[in-house]
Amino acid sequence: MELPYTYFADLAALTAVPPEDSIVSRTLFNSDAMKVTLFTFAAGQALSEHTASMPAVLHFISGQARLTLGGDEQIAQANTWAAMPANLPHSIVAETAVTMLLILIKK
Repeated sequence: MELPYTYFADLAALTAVPPEDSIVSRTLFNSDAMKVTLFTFAAGQALSEHTASMPAVLHFISGQARLTLGGDEQIAQANTWAAMPANLPHSIVAETAVTMLLILIKK
């Protein structure tokens, strides 16, 4: 029987230790309304500037990164949360190992 909800008791237990010079991603949930992906960055890894075609939320679970939203650079660390409209240029540079949830909000 399929449950009518998705539940993760411990996201940290799901995170892989990324190999040096790598970023690991794992889709945790995907529906008509949203897609949730767990990312783990090795220190020094980056996602260069890009956009998403739908609104998105970044929730940083651990580590420290430089987060660029539009033209603004921010520091992201455990418990940092950012909501972005569709098509906003953004980038992430992991200064330490980083774990982050990406939530894409489908229209």
